[in-house]
Amino acid sequence: MSETGRLRIDKWLWFARVVKTRSAAAALCEDGSVRLNGARVDQAHKPVKVGDVLTVALHGRVKVLKVLDLAERRGPYSDAQHLYEDLSPEPPRFDPPSPVAERDAGSGRPTKADRRSLDRLRWGEED
Repeated sequence: MSETGRLRIDKWLWFARVVKTRSAAAALCEDGSVRLNGARVDQAHKPVKVGDVLTVALHGRVKVLKVLDLAERRGPYSDAQHLYEDLSPEPPRFDPPSPVAERDAGSGRPTKADRRSLDRLRWGEED
């Protein structure tokens, strides 16, 4: 933990492995994709302290992270998980629509004989 109890927000995002590079963290802050305790962050040097809540819009999702600790270096992912508590809402479940024509499992594609019998059923007897 730093001696002042504060850390730059771009460094914390990088240390916590929210983004891959520090320059990506800085760009994320300057784009306005990060909120600190509900206030929009537009500078990468804003200080973050233990207890702050960060809202990050990243890859089409919103991550809500509560800062639990500050790090002095970027360590492995297992250590980075101890820096925050994830308060993100569950993503909405998407149930794909059922297919138009259902077949029995394992029946595969129709054979030529199946297709001809379907054609006879649809269009009538053709001899």
